[in-house]
Amino acid sequence: MAILGQRFNYYRRIFAAYLTRSKSQLTFWHGEPRVNDQFEPGTLGQYYMPFLAKADYAGHYDDQGIPMLDYHGTVGLQYNPIAIAQYGLGNYNAFCRTGDPARKHKFFAAADWLTANLEQNPHGLWVWNHHFDWEYRDTLKAPWYSALAQGQGISLLVRAHQETSKQEYLDAADKAFATFLRPVAEGGVTYTDQQDYTWFEETIVDPPTHILNGFLWASWGIYDYALYTGRQEASQLFDEAVRTLSTMLPRFDIGFWSLYEQSGTRMKMLASPFYHSLHIVQLRVMHRLTQNPVFAQYAEKWDGYRRSRIKRTLALGYKALFKLLYY
Repeated sequence: MAILGQRFNYYRRIFAAYLTRSKSQLTFWHGEPRVNDQFEPGTLGQYYMPFLAKADYAGHYDDQGIPMLDYHGTVGLQYNPIAIAQYGLGNYNAFCRTGDPARKHKFFAAADWLTANLEQNPHGLWVWNHHFDWEYRDTLKAPWYSALAQGQGISLLVRAHQETSKQEYLDAADKAFATFLRPVAEGGVTYTDQQDYTWFEETIVDPPTHILNGFLWASWGIYDYALYTGRQEASQLFDEAVRTLSTMLPRFDIGFWSLYEQSGTRMKMLASPFYHSLHIVQLRVMHRLTQNPVFAQYAEKWDGYRRSRIKRTLALGYKALFKLLYY
């Protein structure tokens, strides 16, 4: 009964975010995913998704103009480094499009926060911590860090350095990148599986779950860092990520929908409609960055699933059952 009660509260919070005007952390994350049609592959310009709605986040800000997400309940208002990076990247895109100095100021406010809030983990690596517990397969106990935060923070900081040449931005990006060179067991965010494929882990759990959207966003941070710094080890790491993704995508296809992760459970954890749409956008970006046809193939295949009413309905029912049974 306790598990069912937790599941009821989970869905109640989701319905509050989607079906009412209640502001929660979900209202920041779950906008419509889109490819930024103004980005140019091979150049460090606008970020690959627009994030313009995130740049105009209507929730809470601290007195320095940094967004804080409302998780309600005992968690309450919290800084989320992923959200702050996406907010900054959205404002950077808006600044590039309009030249608005207010957008530039918000972009640098996010970059300054990221620079000031790197912390050393128990292994001596520099990470952006989440200072609140989060219910996942296992409870992520504060402080916890993520390859997704590391990658998107890097994407913001190298653009900030490009705009200003301030060394502290590049120093912070260098520190964040170092976590990708170390395995999870040594405080990093990279996991190498038994087949020698490289994964960037959004959540550090054992066994790893290989969350697809987090892996992709983290990979873009590596791509940006390699592009900007010219470091060969970053280029090689991005190539390894492309190899992993292009080979392992079939494992994320259940025949009518995409998987959110490799959950390791009897039932597979399907992506929600939002994350399924996000996967399609991310794969289209990856195709533009790499010209690898596998990414375009799966983007179109998964878009076909999304357009099918029968497959959408089947996916929603399957996803709801998974949530009730697992997490």
